[in-house]
Amino acid sequence: MNEGECAAATTSDTLRPQATAPAPNKRRWLVDMVLLAALWGSSFLFMRIGAAEFGALPTAAVRVGIGMLFLLPLVFWRGQWPALRQCWKPALGIGILNSGLPFALFAFALLTINTGLAAMLNATVPMFGALVAWAFFGDRPDASRSLGLVVGFAGVAMLAGRGAGFHEGVDEGAVLLAIGACLAACVCYAFAASLTRKHLGGVPAMATATGSQIGATLALALPALWLWPEHMPSLRAWLALLVLGTACTGFAYILFFRLIENAGPARALTVTFVVPVFAFFYGAVFLGERITQWMLICAVVIVAGVALSTGILKFGRKRAPAA
Repeated sequence: MNEGECAAATTSDTLRPQATAPAPNKRRWLVDMVLLAALWGSSFLFMRIGAAEFGALPTAAVRVGIGMLFLLPLVFWRGQWPALRQCWKPALGIGILNSGLPFALFAFALLTINTGLAAMLNATVPMFGALVAWAFFGDRPDASRSLGLVVGFAGVAMLAGRGAGFHEGVDEGAVLLAIGACLAACVCYAFAASLTRKHLGGVPAMATATGSQIGATLALALPALWLWPEHMPSLRAWLALLVLGTACTGFAYILFFRLIENAGPARALTVTFVVPVFAFFYGAVFLGERITQWMLICAVVIVAGVALSTGILKFGRKRAPAA
């Protein structure tokens, strides 16, 4: 099926109820954004636990495989399998770019850098997303949203300056390679968000999320089997990947693709500004990391950036109505 047929398929009987449904209100997609940030903030913790025993590629493969198994029954139950079948090619392809590659890259990076730093590097996604949307779709951000991106990134940079570091005993080259892997993952996310809008607009979020996990699972299966660890990982590592696959992947991607559909890719990507706040909170609770006053100040800056970049707050004066 080509792009035109896939777009036309979104007006079929399966998708017609969504086309005539009223537009969701702002409160709904804001709730989705906060919940998604909470889930993805915890994913770095679980990836680090899993990668330490499984390795990077097997961790990513098990994650997307569990996510696929979690979503498949739901897509049939919701009656959205026909929608996925009609647009399966772009859904599977985008899944490689939006799940398979970035999950493997972040798992690799977490063997070297701490979860907080990885989460903060992940917060650069909106910067790349804005560039991709501008370069390929002509979606130029206005002054208020541009300011929000700058403010949000400044808050992330402030947090990075004092909040996260590297694993002990690693050399500078390994650190630079890990940081490069994180940034490459962010570029993948940015392209995937805009490609989702272009090729899967109008497709239900459940169908898109399921297709993405199927594509990522197929792409990573053979490399993961080749690199599978010789010794069976512990129950702790398996449980970490189980939560990672169900909550942080399966359920989270339903929220993410719904957020793209309801708020647009540029706003959806700003969720990554909030993820580091949750990542540091989980680190304090589960790893005994200390939350400082500086971290709280940075969190306020990040939230302000998100509010501006998503249009919740507008910078500048409104023009007075004509007499």
